[in-house]
Amino acid sequence: MKNSLQLSVVIPLLNEEQSLNELYSRINVVCTENNITYEIWFVDDGSTDDSWNIIEMLKTQNPNIHAIKFSKNYGKSQALHAAFERTNGEVVITMDADLQDFPEEIPELYNMITKEGYDLVSGWKKKRFDNVMTKNLPSKLFNSAARKLSGVQLNDFNCGLKAYRKQVVKSVDIYGDLHRWIPVLAANAGFKKITEKPVQHQARPYGSSKFGAERFIRGFLDLITLWFVSKFGGRPMHFFGAAGTIMFVIGFLSSLWLGISKLIDVYVNKIYGNLIAENPWFFIALTMMILGTLLFVAGFLGELVIRTHRNHKNYHIEEMI
Repeated sequence: MKNSLQLSVVIPLLNEEQSLNELYSRINVVCTENNITYEIWFVDDGSTDDSWNIIEMLKTQNPNIHAIKFSKNYGKSQALHAAFERTNGEVVITMDADLQDFPEEIPELYNMITKEGYDLVSGWKKKRFDNVMTKNLPSKLFNSAARKLSGVQLNDFNCGLKAYRKQVVKSVDIYGDLHRWIPVLAANAGFKKITEKPVQHQARPYGSSKFGAERFIRGFLDLITLWFVSKFGGRPMHFFGAAGTIMFVIGFLSSLWLGISKLIDVYVNKIYGNLIAENPWFFIALTMMILGTLLFVAGFLGELVIRTHRNHKNYHIEEMI
């Protein structure tokens, strides 16, 4: 039987008590007016304010609301991972809880998935209302580097407002800080119909941002990791084994050259007294042989690791409704 639930809205949050009532009300109005059957998954990522009590109150008003409460702050990626496992809608839309995203974008995002056939639609905050030096400029540089390294042509990788076909969120594996790279993960998983849509953006009406400038450094490192995993994740020996073999061969040939040179000095040139260990090349060659061996072993270990199941559910759910 075809799933009758059309939409799941996933909202990770941390200390957003002031915005939750308005956010829910706007989502409810938009979905009701457009005849979209929906559920909302709030994920409380260790809030210390009154956010959970407000969610419990909203749950009594609307059975379509579900919520997960983490025992502490685990991060946005784990929050999305926990919700994605439990969503039932044919389309999944994620948005932040700070009211900088507009729930009124939901119908068009939903139609781009269901009618235009996209696998993933990412929001593009074309006109931002953030601090120019701390967010806007770093974000432009970050997104430019991301496009070149990932090959996914989006202008705003980090926008929280995204729409997914259900199969996408059930296929991608999100952990660490990889939530900003879901489009890259989706592309690596074989979902090629990825696009973006300019969306409205406004300044945060309540509270302050939970993310600092260090997110750009972590994000760039995660992107390099994704690039490496996408190329060599299924065949680590191709990288480590090749690098190890090259280093070992260079070290071995250098050692062989040192040995032959020493024999020539002793038996041909009658030069005595100089030890091979006094030549700096001896230590360089020895180091390269050791590193080459270690890299080769790392390749074998990598092959073993990818044959085991990695469990990224390193969070503890304290309560769920």
